[in-house]
Parts: sequence; C-alpha cells; structure tokens
Amino acid sequence: MGPQINRAMIQILPIAGLPEIQPGDPLPQMLAARCMENDAKLLPGDVLVVTQKIVSKAEDRFVDPTNITASPEAIALAGEVGKDAALVEIVLQESSAVVRKGPGVLITRHRLGHVMANAGIDASNIGAGNGNRLLLLPVDPDASAQRIADACEAALGFPPAVVISDSFGRPWRMGTVNVAIGVAGMPAMLDQRGDADRDGRIMQATDVAVADAVAGAAGLAMGEGAEGIAACIVRGLALPGEAQTSHAIVRPEAEDLFR
Repeated sequence: MGPQINRAMIQILPIAGLPEIQPGDPLPQMLAARCMENDAKLLPGDVLVVTQKIVSKAEDRFVDPTNITASPEAIALAGEVGKDAALVEIVLQESSAVVRKGPGVLITRHRLGHVMANAGIDASNIGAGNGNRLLLLPVDPDASAQRIADACEAALGFPPAVVISDSFGRPWRMGTVNVAIGVAGMPAMLDQRGDADRDGRIMQATDVAVADAVAGAAGLAMGEGAEGIAACIVRGLALPGEAQTSHAIVRPEAEDLFR
C-alpha cells in the first residue's frame, strides 16, 4: 500500500495582524515572528499557507505599465482581445506561449509553466498609493516558500511545510479556487495508483494534488476581497512522502491534450 494521508480534525486558522507589506520587507521573518504569538502559534506538522500577493509585494514585483513600450506583437494581440497594449506586452514578457485568446480573454503559459489568465498579473489588493502599477508573480515561488520555511525554523526550531497560493480559474468550471504555485517541506502530489480502494479495487489514476487541496482549503479562510487575511495555518493534516516543489503539479506540455 502506498502513502496515506492521516486526517485528524483539520483546522484552518487565519493569521491576522500582518501589516500592509511593502517592497523590501523581510516577509519570512515577519511571518515567523507572527507565528510565535499565541493566537497564531505554528506547531510541528502545520502547513503555513501564504498568498502570492504579499510575497510578490515583499519581493518588489511591481511594474508600471506607463513605462512599458508595447511591441508590434503586443499591439496586434491587444486589438484582438480588447486589452491595453502595455498590459499585453507585460503578459507576453512573463509567458512562454499564448494558449487561448478571445474578446476579453488572454490565457498564456507562464514562464513557470502554469497556464493562467494574463500570466497571473493583478492589480487588486496591491495596497493604496500604488497607482496604476501591476503586480507580477514571484520570480521563483518555490524558493520563496523555502525562505519562509527557513525563517520559521530559525525562530521556532522546526521547519513547517509552506505553500504559496494564488487563485486560478479552471477551463471546465466557473469561478476561481486557490492553488499552490510554491511548495516547500511537503509532498505536492500523493500518488495512490496501485493502492486498493475500500472494495479492494486497484486504483489506476488516483494522483492527488495535495498542495492544491491545502491551498484551496486555506482560501476559504483568506478570501479574495477585502478580508485582509494573507496567511493562515492548516492543522491536523499529516502528509506522508518526500518533499516536492510546485513543479510536481505542473503538467508537462507534452501531456497537454487540450491545447
């Protein structure tokens, strides 16, 4: 039998009290300090889930579209999709391929491998005083997650699992859910193929994206709007297996049957 998730009573504990994150802020140390306090105390076995937005802010992934010169390709594509040419130029710079396009829709393969709208570029909840600036994804979310885990280990004496989450749409379903774009200290996938179900049948295709599931659960506590919760703790979920990065979840292009 392969590895099994040990599900105790799962809790999702929002971490309140973080200030508005600014470029250059020592976010890993700030999170570690907050996780030492009683109402947000991190325990061994917990997963610390952090939104991409505050990671990108701390890493100064802002870009001002007024300083961007759109290429002829971006200008032409902007006309097709009905978006600002400077925005489209930034999307192209962050992407390896355009996957789908249509009026009001631009889906690309981000340089990290994620297939997503507008290369994950966002202008919501980026803080007052940022004008028309846009926020890009972190350069290396897995490395960002590891830095947070390292800071927590230095402060608390143990390394937590860390997930950096972002909200994605799904091609066959409405709405968005949080998924893991950065992972440290935990398996990102749990392969249960070859295991028996409770009726003794051998599972042929059960490969669970546990990091995405953790991110989705945390998203219920963090919200998408004005809630102001940018991190939370997922407790009571013992995950077996070796640590992986988010690359384990990204489907290789050669296996993409829907392009």
